[in-house]
Amino acid sequence: MNRQLIDLLAAMERQGRENDDQQADHARKMLNLEPETALLLRILARTAKATRVLEIGTSNGYSTICLAWVVAETGGKIVSIERNQDKQSMARANLVRAGLLEYVDLRLGEATAIVGELAGPFDFVFFDGDRTTAPEQVRRLVPKLAPAVLILADNALSHPAEIAGYLSEVAGLAGFEHMVVPVGKGLSLACRSAGYTAETVAGVE
Repeated sequence: MNRQLIDLLAAMERQGRENDDQQADHARKMLNLEPETALLLRILARTAKATRVLEIGTSNGYSTICLAWVVAETGGKIVSIERNQDKQSMARANLVRAGLLEYVDLRLGEATAIVGELAGPFDFVFFDGDRTTAPEQVRRLVPKLAPAVLILADNALSHPAEIAGYLSEVAGLAGFEHMVVPVGKGLSLACRSAGYTAETVAGVE
């Protein structure tokens, strides 16, 4: 266990919570994962041996560090998208503090447009950004997913109306199993079923 990263994440979680309690402007809130959700995220990414990770919603880099910790072990890379420049700057500084910046490709802009430009394939996708545009992002990502892939999203229970379209989109993906885990604010978890190969994903019999 990396005590330096554990301590950094704990400090970021505390600072983020204090900021959000005092900040009236929603755009300036960090909205970090609940600690137990962050732990589950790390466990799932590590178990999946994720190497090609996409994160939508960087914020101050709390969840990014959780994922970068894993890809530093697997030799992978994260593409992390954030539309707020101030938050991305904070994330960059925190990744430097964590010694993990080299494993993260930080992208600034609207996620839907950036997702359309990415090549993939991705074996681990984490949605923690704008929930109303997420369904379109899922549709654009489908051909860019690896045969074995996990797709996760936070706030599956805390914002039911906003995330309903995303959950419906993911539940309708062919070959996927989906469930919502009641941890933190609710973690949506979708996994491609066993037996899928690159050929079946591409529609080749």
